[in-house]
Amino acid sequence: MIVILLPAYNEAVALPRLIPKLSEATSELGADFRILVCNDGSTDQTAETLERLAEEYPIEVITHSYNRGLGESVRDLIERAVEITGPGDLVVRMDCDDTHEPKYMAKMVHRAASGCDVVIASRFADGGGQRGVNRYRRFVSLMATRFMQTLFPIQGLREYTSGFRVYRAEILHSALETYGNNFIQLKGLGFTCTLEKLVKLKLIGATFGEEPFVLRYDQKPGESKMVTSVTTFGYFTMALLYHWPWGGWKAARRGATSTLSAPNDPVI
Repeated sequence: MIVILLPAYNEAVALPRLIPKLSEATSELGADFRILVCNDGSTDQTAETLERLAEEYPIEVITHSYNRGLGESVRDLIERAVEITGPGDLVVRMDCDDTHEPKYMAKMVHRAASGCDVVIASRFADGGGQRGVNRYRRFVSLMATRFMQTLFPIQGLREYTSGFRVYRAEILHSALETYGNNFIQLKGLGFTCTLEKLVKLKLIGATFGEEPFVLRYDQKPGESKMVTSVTTFGYFTMALLYHWPWGGWKAARRGATSTLSAPNDPVI
């Protein structure tokens, strides 16, 4: 089974475009699928749109009565996905503003099914790219990527900020067992959670891969919901938490691994 996670805030225009494409892409894979949408306090017609779409497609909606932000939406979606998935299942996380084309899912799913824990749709892999992104956003994205590659190096990974990912269900189960509610700890800091998940998964030994895709920002019906200043502050906060020498994420995980791998004391 493939479970598709869509965090939604005021996406009444984009959802009717995206959902049929998702259905077509999963049908071509010959896979059963389920769509989980978190309606994060939308003030447009998102709720009514989802109600109509659910009459035709396998959609389950999680509703926030007010806007809590991307971090809490993704946390709730992942927790629900873990509840309904088992070994061999895959979890796809996408944006639902129609900038992520489902046609790229096939290669990502095949890569994950072959054993890669996390497969990321990458603008920077050979054959990838982006349309409709202005020079300022391109520059900010490039600087953010360089920052992440320096402070959070993950072998073979060039794309850190893409929300279009395929996860093996087993790795998400392991993440929640390990971190609990702190799998996404920086929930209130904009889009920081997109990077935080990668770092936390790396710390528990996840394997990563990339497949090229073209970000279609030219298809986005509204303005970006990312507050750059908040997300930038979140990146620096995460760098501090990760590298802090007295009990940071990296040190804490290394200590836990050492404890688990140490031989048992002899019985006297």
